[in-house]
Amino acid sequence: MQLKVKILGIDSGGKPFVFLNGKDADELNITASERITVQTKKKITAIVNISNTSVERGFLGVTEEVRNSLSLKPNSKVTVEIAPFPKSLQFIRNKLSGKKLLYPEIHEIVQDLVDGNLSENEIAAFVTALHLDKIDLDEATSLSRAMVDTGKTLCINKKIVVDKHSIGGVPGDKTTLLVVPIIASEGFTIPKTSSRAITSVAGTADRAEVLMPVEFTINKMLQILKKSNGCIMWGGAIELAPADDIFVKTEFSLHIDPLLLPSIMSKKKAVGATHLVVDIPTGRGAKMKTTGEADLLARDIIELGRRLGIRTHCIVTFGEQPIGNTIGPALEAKEALEVLMNQKIVPDLIDKACNIAGSMFELLGKKNGYVLAKKILESGKAEQKMREMIKAQGGNPSIKPEDIQIGKYLLHVRSEKSGQVLWMENRVLVEIGRAAGAPKDKGAGIVFNKKIGDSVEKGELLFTIHAEKSHKLDRVKTILSTQSSIGVGKKSDMLIHTITESPVVERTFVIDR
Repeated sequence: MQLKVKILGIDSGGKPFVFLNGKDADELNITASERITVQTKKKITAIVNISNTSVERGFLGVTEEVRNSLSLKPNSKVTVEIAPFPKSLQFIRNKLSGKKLLYPEIHEIVQDLVDGNLSENEIAAFVTALHLDKIDLDEATSLSRAMVDTGKTLCINKKIVVDKHSIGGVPGDKTTLLVVPIIASEGFTIPKTSSRAITSVAGTADRAEVLMPVEFTINKMLQILKKSNGCIMWGGAIELAPADDIFVKTEFSLHIDPLLLPSIMSKKKAVGATHLVVDIPTGRGAKMKTTGEADLLARDIIELGRRLGIRTHCIVTFGEQPIGNTIGPALEAKEALEVLMNQKIVPDLIDKACNIAGSMFELLGKKNGYVLAKKILESGKAEQKMREMIKAQGGNPSIKPEDIQIGKYLLHVRSEKSGQVLWMENRVLVEIGRAAGAPKDKGAGIVFNKKIGDSVEKGELLFTIHAEKSHKLDRVKTILSTQSSIGVGKKSDMLIHTITESPVVERTFVIDR
């Protein structure tokens, strides 16, 4: 069938969607969500929507993805035919039936995913099948390789390329802003690609963007690495393992995370990492609740790294409270800069950063890695390297902590009794930070005056919430009135809270790459 093109001006988020009038769809004997081929000089497969109001009979409504792919103009003619279902759908059905998938089958699924040939429902079915049947290491290896093979890769002509990753779950984890310059200052190449916040108050890319631009092409990234050995960039702009970003959207909507391992390792393989340290925060409020769970995850990460040719170490870290004294993009960037400049001593932030960097150094054959990392930090070499990176990425290399804009609207939270801080609820603190406007409002967030173990007097300040817009503090007040974020009491207090009716349990779900 030949149809005229109608440009709809709709961006469908990367997928090739088209719109047919109902009568044309009947003539083609096709229903919504089925596929057609659209052909001019080139041919693509597109997913069909049916609309009698948006598209007249005899026309094919095209999204921007289809228009750009085929270089279409209004009223130009295209040939449309029913397309066979992708082979990958049978492989997805096999996985739903509990079958183990081989590399060629997984590659077919991932390629169709990247090409936009799978609908949201089909992607959700595959992700759900992985969640219910639990992917084994063979499938995780195949997924990692397929995700790398269907995207761009970073070709760094060096024998050693270092990287680090955290599985996330702990707010305020600004350690990357310290670790990357510490490692790069010793002459090692560390191309750090990071995520923006998905469920957290700030992703590493959000924090770094306060100090410098973070969106670059692969070629520009290589130029920056030649200048400074290190970089901190938003991975979404570079198109490394693009399938991961599509999978993450589905995982987020379903509140499941079966692709954690291939998601981490595909990105590391795509940047050419030869040595990797993975941080696994553990404890109340973190993804891993116990050290036993963390150790089992570490075993799988190390084995998957071995299969992919990446020497990998894991460190299990304390994850029951925020890292440092701040959460929120600008507040965290400011605190990291103050530590790099030796203006502030933030013990837990410094200790975690030096443990990660120290583990990297020892993985690379250096002795006393923690001591070396601490020495680099205290000497000012890490600050100098960070300023070099900021300049290379187009930021102001002379930036000072006081130059960073913080939200001016404040809400102070004080203790209702004396004692000591017994626990901090990461999930609630994240909810407060996001309600205040973070990460979109970079100046929004929380500054902590007290953390676990600190003594507290009744009426003493626990933390201060910053917002760029005053009305956002109203939502924060509602959260504070209904949920507990910090527990204060005596060491001997055994009661956390009393339940008098069936509670609505809000489980922590973190998916930040």
